[in-house]
Amino acid sequence: MPEPKEVQFNEGETPAGAVIPDQAGPLPVAVVEGPTVAEAGPPPGKARSLWSDAWNDLRRKPTFVISAVIILVLLVMAAFPSLFTGTSPRAADLTNNYLRDPQLGHFFRGDWLGYNQQGQSVYARMIYGTRASIIIGLSVTAIVFVLGSLVGMVAGYFGGPLDTLLSRVTDIFMGIPFLLGTMVILVSFDVRTEWTVTAALAFLGWTTIARVMRGSVISVKQSDYVAAARSLGASTQRILLRHILPNAIAPVIVVAMIALGGYITSEAVLSYLGIGLSEPAISWGGDINRAQQQIRVAEHILLFPSILLSITILSFLMLGDAVRDALDPKLR
Repeated sequence: MPEPKEVQFNEGETPAGAVIPDQAGPLPVAVVEGPTVAEAGPPPGKARSLWSDAWNDLRRKPTFVISAVIILVLLVMAAFPSLFTGTSPRAADLTNNYLRDPQLGHFFRGDWLGYNQQGQSVYARMIYGTRASIIIGLSVTAIVFVLGSLVGMVAGYFGGPLDTLLSRVTDIFMGIPFLLGTMVILVSFDVRTEWTVTAALAFLGWTTIARVMRGSVISVKQSDYVAAARSLGASTQRILLRHILPNAIAPVIVVAMIALGGYITSEAVLSYLGIGLSEPAISWGGDINRAQQQIRVAEHILLFPSILLSITILSFLMLGDAVRDALDPKLR
């Protein structure tokens, strides 16, 4: 093995890779307080979204849990009424005219809430009347949600003459009284089914959703991520569906859920006035209308359908309020 040679350098020269000892002592070492990399733990997980935060907040609210359970029972009742009663709501026996049988042992027979003037079970008609109210309420809400969101999104995003045109059309529909306009439409039909009432309510009920969506889209389209997507060449359809709609839909969902209870109320009012569902359809409003004449002699045929209608409307309103509080960060 060859011996190392001694190499001399001139003053001021430093060979590459040479280590020059510090004559003044070792360099100071900076001390950083806090945990080291090994002690810092695993990296943070995925950031929570608005929807996950809303769900975590909702499931802790008693109002949401109670209203959701009631609505779930109503949905099952509307889909499978035979699970709750074995009595036909149209079976009439005049010997049971205004009869009351409060024995709880007759619960599944459907006669423990008594009978109406035709000897029909009040309990069975309440159960089967849930289907009409729930179907009309959900159908109207779905139609106005889609139609109003589409009109509001187009008007808010494109602006200009198109926004002016759609806004003026919305103003015209908003100027028509909701119940009065629906009554005028339904009077022209001899037979009014669930889908007839749904179409009449949806025809005049989309304006609020459109207004809310338009304002939300105008606010969202000015965001930086929308401008970045537009500068990268994203199409209008992609910007609307992937960037604007998911961030503008929250207030529309809240308004739609609160309005659902209003549509159920409207159907009951129309049926109460005799302009809603026609016979042989079963409706809470129709039963209340027929029962008001006998309130002094048979208050039960008016009281129980009214209580169930009130509970249904209150449940949807409570659910909408809970969702509104969860989706609005300012209210937390």
